[in-house]
Amino acid sequence: MDEQKLENRNIKPTPIRILVLRTLLNSSVALSLSDIEMVLERADKATLYRTLKTFEEKKLIHSIDDGTGAVKYAICEENCECKPQDQHIHFHCVKCKETYCLSHAKIPQTKVPSGFKADSVNMVYRGTCASCS
Repeated sequence: MDEQKLENRNIKPTPIRILVLRTLLNSSVALSLSDIEMVLERADKATLYRTLKTFEEKKLIHSIDDGTGAVKYAICEENCECKPQDQHIHFHCVKCKETYCLSHAKIPQTKVPSGFKADSVNMVYRGTCASCS
């Protein structure tokens, strides 16, 4: 199943890629490179970084700038192409410091001025998550 997810995005399934994918799939929150390093203690940081970049380039995952200074990563929806119309809102809890994908809440479409071309968009709510409230 995990191997098929990789193959569907033209990513060669290797043991480390399968481990990183499973780590992301099993998480209810977005994970940073450091978070993944803690789960996969024996994995090389450079290999993890390259794996995440490959996943992102192939649109298997998306990156999130939640304002904390550490980029977070989460699994994309099945047919996501990471275009502005595909992207959703994220929520960063100021108490537990976790970042959640609000996949059901798409970012509103906004017209940009003539001559401008948006490649990505980012919207993060900050507050207290349900667990911390």
